[in-house]
Amino acid sequence: MPTKMLHVPTADGRADAFVAFPDRGERHPGVLMYPDGFGIRPVVREMARELAGHGYYVLVPNPFYRHGPAPVIELPEYIGEEDRPAVFARLMPLIEEHTAERALKDADAHLGFLTTRPEVAAGPVAVTGYCIGGLLATRTAAAHPGQVAAVAAFHAPVGEDGPDSLAAITAQVHFGHAASDLTPESLGELNRALDAAGVDHTSEIYPGTVHGFTMSDTDAFDPAALERHWDRLLTLLDRTLTGG
Repeated sequence: MPTKMLHVPTADGRADAFVAFPDRGERHPGVLMYPDGFGIRPVVREMARELAGHGYYVLVPNPFYRHGPAPVIELPEYIGEEDRPAVFARLMPLIEEHTAERALKDADAHLGFLTTRPEVAAGPVAVTGYCIGGLLATRTAAAHPGQVAAVAAFHAPVGEDGPDSLAAITAQVHFGHAASDLTPESLGELNRALDAAGVDHTSEIYPGTVHGFTMSDTDAFDPAALERHWDRLLTLLDRTLTGG
């Protein structure tokens, strides 16, 4: 399977990005995958390869490219509970500086780049993301309603921008929430807002999970929840991008 690092021209420079796509001559539906706050690293590259193996061209940008290429901060091979305070002390300033304005400028660039790749099929694309990347995915979908057909976000603060932002989404949606992030009452409020906006969605708490459950290089990892994530994500993409 072809994989490589490349650079996406943006309004503020060049964002490094990882791409993976099937080793076949035809063109493939495009998926923009935003990583979690820890950024592009082996587990994220492996997840991109897994998704690409199902027939998609996957672009994983470095959201914090303004601070340098990925990995922007030094990470241990395994991010355990004892590592988190030091890692987040370095990470949080980068997240705070990545404003909604910056995110939307970058989304324009990433989508423009993705949809002009010779390996990417014409037509709508999907956006997915993890943790802060899930918020970036929802912002991208809300800002590009005619271009994004599907958006998925996992253990992500998807409601941070308020109901008006969610109401702008015309894509089909799946939100997979960690049980540690959202109470059933909060889930009900979120889903009622999506219903009121007419958003075609599934939005559920993955039982027994904590924030970061998809990432196998962290102590939050939950293998069963990761499989549930793949089932929900691949079903959504098959329905919206390949007509399955």
